Amino acid sequence: MRRFFNLIITLFIISCNTNSDTYKIFGNAPGFDDGTEILVYQVSDNNQPQVIDTLKINNQKFEGVYPKSDQLSINYLTVSTASGNILYFPENSDLNATIYKDSIYASYFTGSSQNDTYKDFSKKMLEFNNDKQKNIEKFRKAKLEQDGILVKELQDDNKAIAEEETDYKIQFVSENTNSLFSIMLLSEMVNRKEINTVETNKIIKNLSPKIAASSTTKTLITLIKSMKKADVGSVAPDFSAQTPTGEILSLKEAMGEYTIIDFWASWCKPCRKENPNVVKVYNKYHDKGLNIISVSLDKESQKSRWLQAIEKDQLTWSHVSNLKGWKDPIAIQYNVRGIPATFLLDKDGNIIAKDLRGPALGKKIASLLD
Repeated sequence: MRRFFNLIITLFIISCNTNSDTYKIFGNAPGFDDGTEILVYQVSDNNQPQVIDTLKINNQKFEGVYPKSDQLSINYLTVSTASGNILYFPENSDLNATIYKDSIYASYFTGSSQNDTYKDFSKKMLEFNNDKQKNIEKFRKAKLEQDGILVKELQDDNKAIAEEETDYKIQFVSENTNSLFSIMLLSEMVNRKEINTVETNKIIKNLSPKIAASSTTKTLITLIKSMKKADVGSVAPDFSAQTPTGEILSLKEAMGEYTIIDFWASWCKPCRKENPNVVKVYNKYHDKGLNIISVSLDKESQKSRWLQAIEKDQLTWSHVSNLKGWKDPIAIQYNVRGIPATFLLDKDGNIIAKDLRGPALGKKIASLLD
């Protein structure tokens, strides 16, 4: 009878623990001194982190208790004596954290599906980064020794690693459709142009209802819609802005048989390096119908530098700028996130190519106008 009574009590305790409205974090922190503080942050919907708890390490361990919630959130820890964040995802289940004193970035959380898969992802990315770092060191040595063959092999190898890394990311987000981190990663890949909008939309359609309803997913969908407005096959959005002389010039007024919209800035070294190639193409094909309108991302304080760069680089085509830097409304309209950026339009204003530079630009224009 006593055994039966003890069993009932045990089941009751288990039941109470299972139905608890809180979850715990159990942490191991080998090597840290007693009293070392750990700040627990929660990132809100507006991406503003706030401290929700302060924990202390004792006997190389720490512990925290938090209320369960159905709301998706991203949390992270920072240690007072070390730099770097340890990301984790609250999932209403007890979590285990391991913090390494000599390697904050190798620290991790386990105990739930999102945190377990995020740990696996981080480990794989670390492997990719190590492989790339080894190649960089070999590349520098090969350059010093003027070993052109090895330099080329290492460049090809790094390109293959980058492609493998991208493939892994796409596979990860495709397989982990119930992970908040997946949609965060997908958003980053879209911004970096590592994945096109068609593939992105396929993944979004397969997201779990909870992740699909998140603010991160909604923001990504808005971004994709914005990108489509200035994607190949779309009609280029019209715009107008001030020329260097203060007049208002629109895209429609600057159009030719074919038109290049060129986003650049006087402070952008890759832009200035590309300018001689654009000048060469323009001088060769302007009489055959090629026009260019450049949109500068210089700021108001850089206006004189903008004008000097136009003259020095001999850019004899149309120029406009709102002098608002990266907040330029035209750049936002065209979803420009890096420069130089180019859009090639036909006479009807349809975007037929993007981001052509170097020999590719001359070859494309030649195929259209020669």
